[in-house]
Amino acid sequence: AVVSTQSGHYGRADNVGSKQMQQVRQALRGKAVILMGKNTMMRKAIRGHLESNPGLEKLLPAIKNNVGFVFTKEDLSEIRTILVENKVQAPARAGAVAPLDVKVPAQTTTLGPEKTSFFQALSIPTKITKGTIEILNEVSLIKEGEKVGQSESTLLNMLNISPFT
Repeated sequence: AVVSTQSGHYGRADNVGSKQMQQVRQALRGKAVILMGKNTMMRKAIRGHLESNPGLEKLLPAIKNNVGFVFTKEDLSEIRTILVENKVQAPARAGAVAPLDVKVPAQTTTLGPEKTSFFQALSIPTKITKGTIEILNEVSLIKEGEKVGQSESTLLNMLNISPFT
């Protein structure tokens, strides 16, 4: 299938769950082929098709980290629309590298006063308002490219903030 395709997309597949991947594959069935897997296996699959399609060699340097390829003969904008429609928010997991800056907005939370020490440990200014914790100022929690710590991950989950896609 990879041999006979005309064009394609490639992109990062970090924070993509198996259920989400299954939905994307179903949406693209009959329209496109998804190549995803371990980097060495992806390189081997592409090298196996270089004789019949030498243009695939340009893809080899792009195989870093967690990427996937979508090959198609269909209109690329239609395939991109399907991919974007299946994009969902993902929670920050401890140990993951942040693809973007994460900020916690100033807000009144639903958390009780017993959680104030958690915010203090992360240097987030708070006050107790009507039995709940209020975050006083917007706080930059994680910078792009930094690893997400256990405390940051737990806080974002407690606040129901899913910053990644």
